[in-house]
Amino acid sequence: MIPSATSPTSHDLLSRWEEQQSAYVAHRENRFQVMLDVLDLNCPPDLTVLDLACGPGSIADRVLSRFPQARAVATDYDPVLARLARSVLARHGRATVIESDLARAGWSSALSEWSFDAVLTSTALHWLSPGQLLEVYTELAQMLPPGAVLLNADHLRFGAGHPTLRQLSAAHDAAVQREAFADGAATWDQWWALAVRHPELGPLLPERERRFADRPPQSPAPLEFHLSALRTAGFTEVGTVWQYLDDYVVFARR
Repeated sequence: MIPSATSPTSHDLLSRWEEQQSAYVAHRENRFQVMLDVLDLNCPPDLTVLDLACGPGSIADRVLSRFPQARAVATDYDPVLARLARSVLARHGRATVIESDLARAGWSSALSEWSFDAVLTSTALHWLSPGQLLEVYTELAQMLPPGAVLLNADHLRFGAGHPTLRQLSAAHDAAVQREAFADGAATWDQWWALAVRHPELGPLLPERERRFADRPPQSPAPLEFHLSALRTAGFTEVGTVWQYLDDYVVFARR
């Protein structure tokens, strides 16, 4: 636990972020392991990866650690998390962080100088409406070269047609959170209360609030929608490479 009187470092915040996210996402590290394995099997050693809606850079950090010749471009619309990602990824010397708004058409224009072998994203795209999600997948399909892959890890909730699976998933989520919080993991709100004490991140909070003031939470799109949207967008092969209850890693190949 970080003492309340001190300002957290970027390392502190990343560590607490990992704990906090693992409380909300059971077996979170398994997601990343599968994603990295797919990269290892499909991409060249000097791959270039886009960490889409990167948060503090959790995926890019893992990619650059596992693949010493890789380069990562990370993008997020949240100014606080983007600034934290720059600090976290700076140690690698092979990362670029860009702020872009996935909810606005043309967001990918800021990435035109790179050619990507893979796009990875985790626990992020559920913030988009179904229409916005289709637009994001379409822009990705247009910018990616043939053979590039997309991996999206997220909770894709069961609908009314699967009441037992939906109930089991909710009960499992609640049990994992109870145990994690009892062990000292921060909640989402507690993590943000900690982040604003960072001398570089705190002043960015008003801008963050302004950017997301008109972004209400969206109902998560089911797996079937993601698969259909990816096909519609122009990906040639879609499916899943990992599942635990309602948590998936969705795969698409350009």
